[in-house]
Amino acid sequence: MKLYGFAGTRSQRALWGLKEVDCDFEYVSVNLLEGEHKRPEFLRLNPAGKVPVLVDGDRIIPESAAIVLYLADKYPEKALLPVDLDERAQAYRWTLFAVTELEQPLWRITRHTMLYPPDKRLPADIELARDDFMSMAAILDKHLEAREFIVGDRLSVADCVTVYLIDWANEFRLIDAFPRLQAYLERLYARPEAPQRIADARKAA
Repeated sequence: MKLYGFAGTRSQRALWGLKEVDCDFEYVSVNLLEGEHKRPEFLRLNPAGKVPVLVDGDRIIPESAAIVLYLADKYPEKALLPVDLDERAQAYRWTLFAVTELEQPLWRITRHTMLYPPDKRLPADIELARDDFMSMAAILDKHLEAREFIVGDRLSVADCVTVYLIDWANEFRLIDAFPRLQAYLERLYARPEAPQRIADARKAA
C-alpha cells in the first residue's frame, strides 16, 4: 500500500489507522505548498486534488475517514470496528459526528484565517464557526465523562477520525474549556501507534 499525504494535514488521521492495523505501507509526500497536488499524476488519483489518498493494489481510496474505515474492514482482527452491532452503530455515529459537526467549523476557521486571500476572509464567519464548534465539542466532552475511548473499551475508527480534530482544535485554543477533551487528546497521543501531533509534523516537514 501507498499513502499519499502531507505533514500536518488529515493525512495524520490515515497514518493513525495504518499504524493501528500494523501493516506495511509506503508514505509518499505530496507537497501542497509546491502545488504537487495539482499535478496531472496526482489528479489521476484524486480529481479533487486533496490528500490523503491510499492506494492498495487497484483500489484508490481518497478521504481520510474513508481510509480508516477501509482499513478497519480489511483488518477485522485489529478490531477498529466493534463486533457488537450496538457498539458498531455508535462507532459510525461518532465518526460521522466528527466529520460533519466538528470538522466543518474547523475548516471554516482555517479558510478564513489562513487559506483564503485576505480580501476574501470573513471575521464574522470565524466567530460563527467557533460558536458552532464549541457547542458540538461540549457534546463530545460530556460523552467522554468516565470514558477512555469514544466507543467501548478500546480504540476504534471513531477515535482515529476524531482525535486529529481535537488536536486541530487545540491549535486554535478551542478546547481550553474542555478538560476531558484535553485529557483525551494527551491520552491518545501517548499511544505508541500514534502519529505525530499536527505541530510536530509541520516542524518535521
